[in-house]
Amino acid sequence: MSTMEQHLETPLHKVLAVIQDRTVMHSSYFGIQTQKHPYDFWVYQELLFELQPDVIVEIGNLRGGSILALAHLCDNLGKGRLIGVDISHAHIAPIVRAHPRITLIEGDACAMFEAVSHLITPADSVLVIEDSSHTFDNTLNVLNTYAPLIKVGGYFIVEDSICHHGIEVGPNPGPYEAIDAFLAMHWNFQSDRSREAFMITWNPKGYLKRIR
Repeated sequence: MSTMEQHLETPLHKVLAVIQDRTVMHSSYFGIQTQKHPYDFWVYQELLFELQPDVIVEIGNLRGGSILALAHLCDNLGKGRLIGVDISHAHIAPIVRAHPRITLIEGDACAMFEAVSHLITPADSVLVIEDSSHTFDNTLNVLNTYAPLIKVGGYFIVEDSICHHGIEVGPNPGPYEAIDAFLAMHWNFQSDRSREAFMITWNPKGYLKRIR
């Protein structure tokens, strides 16, 4: 294993590739594969504390490591419900299914929007995290479909916009281009780049704040 002090002169794009491998192949939460960069998840816990959302919608759940971590943060806050949406939940860990704050909905996120919205009241503050297929069309469709759930001051997080904007993986065009297309159509959202203060993020431009 290489160590940091051996690579102080290594170009950033090579460092990002190492982090990508560690994040995707070897990261876990409570033993469950998570695929979440820890810098970004630290920002998530800051947002949860600041916003105190009533509902968190996570689109794309894989084995459930990240939604379980979010549920544990909500346990510590003493509030918050989680809705996980994915094409298949066949690989979700039992500990995730058993958590009382988590509701899982299986199916295409846009097709299941009505089922999701029925679990949310008009008074609820909502945080949405998009982490599904990362194609341009799907990401833009999810953004357009779920954006109405976000109240002024709330956030819609689009993950993995680092695809072809830091690491050469994933669809191209992908989430980064979908974010640009969404913002060009929705004047009431802006990319809050202050949330990228660690500089290294897997969600460049992806912290979308509703401002109007």
